[in-house]
Amino acid sequence: MFHSWSIARRLFVANLLFVLVLTAVFGAFSVVEARDRAYDNAGGRMLAVATSIADNPLVLEAASAAEPTTTLQPYALDVMDDADADFITIMAPDRTRWTHPRVEELGKPYIGTIEPALRGETFTEVTAGTLGPSVRTIAPVKAADGTVKALVAAGVTVRTVDTDVAERLGVIGGIALVVLSFGSVASWLLGRYLRSVTRGWGPEQLAQLFAYYESVLHSVREGVILIDNHGKAVMYNDQAAELLGLQPSDADRSPDDAPKLADLPFDGSLRALFESGRPAHDEIHLTGSRILVVNQAPAVGPVPERSRQKPAVYGTVATIRDRTEIESLGTELQTMKTLSDALRAQTHEHANRLHMIVSLLELGRTPQALDFATKDLELSQQLTDDMVASVDEPVMSALVMGKAAEAHERGVELEVRTSGSSGVRGLEIQDLVTILGNLLDNAIDAAAAGDFPRKVELDVEAGPAAVEFTVRDSGSGINPESIDDVLQYGFSTKSPDKNPRGSHGRGVGLALVRQAVDRLNGTMTISNPGGAQFHVVLPASVPEEEKA
Repeated sequence: MFHSWSIARRLFVANLLFVLVLTAVFGAFSVVEARDRAYDNAGGRMLAVATSIADNPLVLEAASAAEPTTTLQPYALDVMDDADADFITIMAPDRTRWTHPRVEELGKPYIGTIEPALRGETFTEVTAGTLGPSVRTIAPVKAADGTVKALVAAGVTVRTVDTDVAERLGVIGGIALVVLSFGSVASWLLGRYLRSVTRGWGPEQLAQLFAYYESVLHSVREGVILIDNHGKAVMYNDQAAELLGLQPSDADRSPDDAPKLADLPFDGSLRALFESGRPAHDEIHLTGSRILVVNQAPAVGPVPERSRQKPAVYGTVATIRDRTEIESLGTELQTMKTLSDALRAQTHEHANRLHMIVSLLELGRTPQALDFATKDLELSQQLTDDMVASVDEPVMSALVMGKAAEAHERGVELEVRTSGSSGVRGLEIQDLVTILGNLLDNAIDAAAAGDFPRKVELDVEAGPAAVEFTVRDSGSGINPESIDDVLQYGFSTKSPDKNPRGSHGRGVGLALVRQAVDRLNGTMTISNPGGAQFHVVLPASVPEEEKA
């Protein structure tokens, strides 16, 4: 049953027991201290009474008389009433009582210790007498020469002292009750707070729940990162560490030792999202080598039952998915679509040309048909020969030829100039297709939206150390204030009605180009010499750290 108790109940019971024990110890100590103090006070009071009587000349004078009781008994009874003493016994040195509260005890021997008083000392003791246990002080009555002529015993019974103690016990009990009440209320309030924070779970349940969360956190294929209100990454799983380039997180690490966002290698847009703490739904962010889909929401604490307070916000939780392979497949699919469209356009164009040749042959104009076919073959082969001679990469050649056919179909002239004879060694063809394909797509779109003449120029220079691409269009160019923005994911100057590819993929191409260029350690510059111009320089060999 104990294991099913919540932390709040355990703390309440433990604190209540502690308060009970503390109250009991405090009460016992207070009772003992009050009893000892009562006895000390009674002894001190009896000391004053006994010494005052012993110093009275009347007592010394009566002690020398034949019948001391006649004089001393009334005197002792008066003093006993005035001093609130239970008994005052004046006796001879041989213990014979001259005074006593009970008349029948007169003349009988005193019960108690008198030896120190016979030696001239005054002392206090607790002993039993005819009236029961009592606190008494015995003082000697001395003559001028120091001889002890009589003894005076003044005392109060233990019952009287205990009555005084009982009066103080009420105060002590009241204090103990107040301490117990305040301790119980404090325990209840603290338990209520803990119950709202821990949702009524016990430590074993919380430990089990933490083990479940830890297992789930490290088993999911999505990256999960928790950022507190102070800008610290207090928790993230292995997938998040891999996607964001972080060191693996220790589950037992204290939140105080968590790294700050400023110390983590995040890119600009991703860092801005994490630092802002704003909600995000399927946002795309580009890192050095990955395309990430990020969702972010506040980490909200539990809401206390029947409470109007707003739930506490402990930070934000972000989930991260890797979309790099999907975008790569999308790029390849777009390339294949471009080639397919180019083949379709070329098939349609070649069909028209074949009809022209057949018509000339039917009309008997064989020389004109042969001359038309020869010139058409020369024009078709020239672009292929230039690309293959400059860049020894058939996929790039096919891409450029496909883009040329697409541009011709949209009323745009694509002019290609090549130089050099070195291959694109050490460069991934997917990255080259991403860079060149997106640059040509944007250039053709810009030229098609502009005025006549609509033209796109592509310069390819393949050298032994680098490959350079220069793409220029006859469009309206790029606003100089937006040059940095066009490279950000999601930024686009195109409207959906003017974009032949629709709204899908808008603001993606140039961001992917920038990512690929950075991944290949290349450079890209943007200018406006009459239209937009993109100049990309890629080193021919990839450094070892990029291959790793």
